[in-house]
Amino acid sequence: MGYSDGYMQQKDTQQRGEGRVRAVPSSIRRALRDVADDVAAWRKLRGLTQAQLADRSDVSRGTVVRLEGGDGGVSLENLLRILRSLGVLDGVVKALDPYETDVGRLRSDEQLPQRVRTRDLTRRADG
Repeated sequence: MGYSDGYMQQKDTQQRGEGRVRAVPSSIRRALRDVADDVAAWRKLRGLTQAQLADRSDVSRGTVVRLEGGDGGVSLENLLRILRSLGVLDGVVKALDPYETDVGRLRSDEQLPQRVRTRDLTRRADG
């Protein structure tokens, strides 16, 4: 059981719009828990308190607490600020680089479209 398991058991839904609630998929809950545990572990490995990490990241201590608690509402910018302060931002950015994957390398000579449009899957090819 990880650092954020208790929090995540209580928060399995997310508010959306006008009072509508949607369930958080289990894969997302697991990823939130993993990121929360990893951030807490990196902070401790660096010998930082939550307040020190918050100060270095230019975020509030509450943001660090929420992130380490598995709160999916922490902004991407604040997550990236915290990862930069922990010295792991470059690794995360590289992990998301599509050209670092087999598929990306195979298709690297193709030009990416400016936008992707929905295909009409109801029309027949013979027309």
